[in-house]
Amino acid sequence: MLRLPDNFESFTDARKAGFIKMKEHKDNGGKIVGTYCSFVPTELIIAAGAIPVSLCATSEEPISAAEAHLPSNLCPLIKASYGFALTDTCPYFYFSDFIVGETTCDGKKKMFELMNDLKETYVMQLPSSRDEIALNMWEAEIHKFWKKLEDFYGVTITEEDVKKAILLKNSERDLVLEYLELGKLNPSPISGYEIGTKLDTLSFIPSMEERCKQIRQRIDEVKGDWEANYKGKVARKPRILITGCPNGGVRDKTIKVLEELGADVVAFDNCSTNREKIEKVDTTLPVARALAKKYLNINCSVMSPNDSRLGFITDMIDEYQVDGVVEIILQACHTFSIESFNVKKAVVAKGVPYLKIETDYSKADVGQINTRLEAFLETVAV
Repeated sequence: MLRLPDNFESFTDARKAGFIKMKEHKDNGGKIVGTYCSFVPTELIIAAGAIPVSLCATSEEPISAAEAHLPSNLCPLIKASYGFALTDTCPYFYFSDFIVGETTCDGKKKMFELMNDLKETYVMQLPSSRDEIALNMWEAEIHKFWKKLEDFYGVTITEEDVKKAILLKNSERDLVLEYLELGKLNPSPISGYEIGTKLDTLSFIPSMEERCKQIRQRIDEVKGDWEANYKGKVARKPRILITGCPNGGVRDKTIKVLEELGADVVAFDNCSTNREKIEKVDTTLPVARALAKKYLNINCSVMSPNDSRLGFITDMIDEYQVDGVVEIILQACHTFSIESFNVKKAVVAKGVPYLKIETDYSKADVGQINTRLEAFLETVAV
C-alpha cells in the first residue's frame, strides 16, 4: 500500500479527495503517467495500459516554494508546476510513476532538469518547425517514447494497441470540440468561465469514459435549455475570443471579469481547448507517423513560423461571430508575447478590436486588469 504525503492533513477536502482517488487507483495496480503539455502523445500512454493525467500548474500557492530554486521573473505556470512537485501538494504528481516533459520553451526544459531530481522526468525533444526534417525528428521522438514506456512498464505496445488508443482519443477530441462549439450558438448558452473550468476539472479525472460521460451530459443539458428558452433571441452582448497562453491560473481575473462586465466569452484558442482538438490523428497513416504529424501541427507559438495559428484565429472570428479578441500572455512567456504582434495585425485586419493582457498568478494587478477590460469593452461594437 502506498503512503500519503506527510503533510496530507493540512490539505483542503478537495485536495484530500484527489489524493485518495489516486491512491486507490495505484493500490489497485493502476499505472499513471504525469504530463504538462498538449504536445505529449497520450495515445502511447493509453496503449501502454497507463492513464495520462494533467498535472497541477494553475495556482499561486506553491510559487514561493518554487522560487527558492527558480528565478522569480520566470513564467508562473513553470513555477507553479515545479512548486507543486517540490511541496508534494499535487496528488497527480505525487502518485505518477514518472513524468513526461517536452522542450516547448527554454524555461520548461531547464525546470525539468530540476524536476528530475524529485521524480523521474522523461523529456521529449520537440522541433520548432514543421518541415519534413522536423517531422522525421518528431517521429523518431515518438518511437523513443514508445520504447521508454515499454521498458519502464515491461510491456510490449503493438501497433494495434496504438490504433485503438488513437480511435479513443479522436472520439474524445470530437466530443470536447462539440462542447467548445456550444459557443457558436447565439445567444451564448454557456459561460466561457464554465467551459474552461469544466475542462480543467475533467483533465484530473483518470477515466476517459467518465470524462466523456460528463461532457456528453453537459452538452445535452445546454443544448436542451438553449432550444427551449433561448433559440431565436439573439443577444446584444459583445462576443469575445480568448487566445494566448494557458489561462487556468488567471481565469478569475480575466475571463470571469469580462463576463461580469457584460460580455460573452464564446471562443478559445489555447492549449487545453480548440488548439489541440481541432485536428485528429490520421488513421490512414502508419501510427508513429500519424502521431508525429498530428502533434507537430498544434498551433503553439513555440513553432516558427506559426502562420497556421493566425488563420485559425481569423476563421474562428467568423465561425463564432466574434466582436473582440483578448490575448492573455503569462509573464515571461516570450514566444506568445512576440507572436502577439502578428496576432494583433491579423485580428485588426478583420476589423475586430484586440487587447493584450500580460499578467501572472498574483492578485496585484486585479484592479488594473478590471479597468483595461472595461475600457476595451467600450470599444467593441455589437
